[in-house]
Amino acid sequence: MTQDIETIGIADLFGPPSPGRDRVDISIMAAASGIGFMAVRDFPGDAWLMPERRAQLLRIFALPDTEKQKLLRWNFDRTSKNVYRGWFPLQPTAVSYKEGIDMGPDIADAAGFSASDDPLCEPTPVPAEDILPGWRAAAADYYRAMETVGNALMRSIARGLGLPETIFDPYFEHGISTLRLIRYPLRDGNAGIDISGPDFSVIHKGETRTIIGREHADSGFVTLLAQDGVEGLQAKNLAGEWIDVPPANGTLAVNFGQLLECWTGGRVRATRHRVIAPKTARFSIPFFYEPRVDAEIAPLPLSGAAPFEPFLYGDYLWEAATNFVEMSGIKHLRQPRRAKAS
Repeated sequence: MTQDIETIGIADLFGPPSPGRDRVDISIMAAASGIGFMAVRDFPGDAWLMPERRAQLLRIFALPDTEKQKLLRWNFDRTSKNVYRGWFPLQPTAVSYKEGIDMGPDIADAAGFSASDDPLCEPTPVPAEDILPGWRAAAADYYRAMETVGNALMRSIARGLGLPETIFDPYFEHGISTLRLIRYPLRDGNAGIDISGPDFSVIHKGETRTIIGREHADSGFVTLLAQDGVEGLQAKNLAGEWIDVPPANGTLAVNFGQLLECWTGGRVRATRHRVIAPKTARFSIPFFYEPRVDAEIAPLPLSGAAPFEPFLYGDYLWEAATNFVEMSGIKHLRQPRRAKAS
């Protein structure tokens, strides 16, 4: 039987212990340990998942190219000071055909942001207020809302694993979560590349569809994805079949990353997913809920979980993130900070 992706109302996660919260925890753990994907609704800040609110964030894509160029990362503009945060442009010959911006915690709390020589902690270049009035405040509000959801989900996972519910909290204090805004335009068939090959196209429901987001599993912990009502995101179920992730308004698609799968001894599943081209341009807003850069990831007290050598989250993230095409050419710009021997 094809397993569908469940939509779970999570309002009870934000209240005191209750039978309702217990039921939500059970549903979340079933999704996390099963297909590794779910959708959630009913949480603080969910008004952002309606078209008119989402459009406030997506206004950045209407900026003229001259303004977008001011936000480019170093690998696209060697005069830029930022290497990890900032704008990435369309790359016509890449399988993943998208443009967008990666933003860090300073977008939400500039006052609490401390300078660092670590590129993972660099400030985010953003448009000037007079260029895009109110946009920075909207992005900040959205970022904080997603942090709240991420914290609630990690506490639910902890309870589902039989661990103290706040066991993950210290790791995520002063975390370096990434808010990413993405536009997937329709690919120009005359761009000079053959998009008919298996890297670029698949058969889905009897139709040839172009791949615009290459198959992968996220590297980290929890990804909270706001879609724009346009289909295209697919997840691989336990039978190895590709199934559509519904892009309903008012919901977040949630999936789990490889690091959380490792950390939980495989009890939480990192699911492979991809994006196939819809009939129109598509926008998505993923939020990657992440710990602080110097958080030491060490085995949890879980029976049967395979042991591993502790490591720093920042070292793991840099190694994983710099393999993506929009981060190409920057791996040498940060050296591992390695966990101290205990």
